[in-house]
Amino acid sequence: MSRDSNYDHHISIFSPQGRLYQMEYAFKAANTASGLTGVAVRGKDSCVVVTQKKIPDRLMDPTSVTHLFNITPKIGCLATGLLADCKAQVQRARYEAADYAFKYGYAIPVHVLARRIADLAQVNTQSASMRPLASVLLLIGVDDEKGPQVFKVDCAGHYLPFFATASGIKEQEAVNYLEKKVTDMKEYSQDDTIRAAIMCLGSVLGSDFRGTEIEVATVTGTAGRFHTLSEEQIEGHLNAIADDADA
Repeated sequence: MSRDSNYDHHISIFSPQGRLYQMEYAFKAANTASGLTGVAVRGKDSCVVVTQKKIPDRLMDPTSVTHLFNITPKIGCLATGLLADCKAQVQRARYEAADYAFKYGYAIPVHVLARRIADLAQVNTQSASMRPLASVLLLIGVDDEKGPQVFKVDCAGHYLPFFATASGIKEQEAVNYLEKKVTDMKEYSQDDTIRAAIMCLGSVLGSDFRGTEIEVATVTGTAGRFHTLSEEQIEGHLNAIADDADA
C-alpha cells in the first residue's frame, strides 16, 4: 500500500506532496463520467458550444437528453460530468442569476456569474462534510461592454476566460486542436464559429457524425439570445463543412 493511500479519506487533508486526492478524483469524474467531449469557441460577435449527444437507452425520448442549458435568456452553458451534479449546479446558477437581476435591476454579466459559481464550488472543497460537484461548466454569452465571453468553471472553483476551450473525456486533444486555430478566431462570423467548433469535435473524435449525434448552441450579438440549433440547421453546417473539405 502506498504511503499516500491514507490521504484520500477526507477532502480537507493534504498529502505530504501537497495534493488533495479527493479533488483529483472529482476532476477525473467530471471529465470521464459523462463520456462526452464539449467544445466552446468565441468568435467576433458570437459564442458557440458543441457536444456529443448520446442516448443511453433506446426507450428514452431523445428530446429529454441534453447537456446544454440556458441560465438566463442571454447566457447558456454546456455541462459535462455527472448529470445529476450538472443539473444541480445549473439550477443554482439560475437562482444566482435571478437573484442578481432582482437585487440590481439588470441582467447578470457572464464574468460575474462565473465568479459566483466558482466561489460556491470552492466552498465545497473546504469541509469534510461536503463533496465537490463532479461537473465542469462552459459558460457563454455576449456582454454589453466586453463582447463575446467564454468562461470555464471547474469543480475546484477555478474560473477563467477563454478564446476557445474544451471539457470532457478528450479535453486535451481538443485544446491542442484549438490552439492551432486561435489566431483566426477573433474574426470568425457566427457560421465560421459554429463550423470551427464542429470541426474540432469531429477531429478529436476521429469520425463524422449526423445532425442527431451532436448538440450545438449559440449566442450572437448583444441583443442575441441563447438558443440551440435544430437538427436541420446542424445538418446544413455539416454539409457546408463537407463541401469545403471537397473544394
